Amino acid sequence: MEVRAVSWVGVKTQAPGAMVDFFENVMGLRMALDEPSFAVLTLPSGDKMEVFGPDGPDPPHQFAQNPIVIGFLVDDIDAASAKLRDAGTELLGPKHTTADGYAWQHFRGPDSLVFSLAYDPRRLGRVEGTGGSGHPAEADEQDVG
Repeated sequence: MEVRAVSWVGVKTQAPGAMVDFFENVMGLRMALDEPSFAVLTLPSGDKMEVFGPDGPDPPHQFAQNPIVIGFLVDDIDAASAKLRDAGTELLGPKHTTADGYAWQHFRGPDSLVFSLAYDPRRLGRVEGTGGSGHPAEADEQDVG
């Protein structure tokens, strides 16, 4: 497994409006998706910051141990997931994949904190396009088996 970058950060908050306002208007991130209790903001690099409010579309395990989750960009999410599984790491839920190929897989670290693997073909130069929002509603769940 080769980790290429930290490409995604998810934040669970009781004040999503204030957090989105801060990331957009103070930090300068660009709004990609703005819904009640969920927003996706992007950086020029293509990295994503997702803000989940109390009624956000996050799965129960995602923020169960920590309110901030990071995603590690990998070049082969299936191989990286297999390596984690073979090392005894708990994979949480199925792998999710959006229509444009963006994919993520949550896992639990040795200290029980939740992280994710992320695959973004746009960032890896494998497809043309703008990349997925990563929004779970756009995802097609696939079991990594």
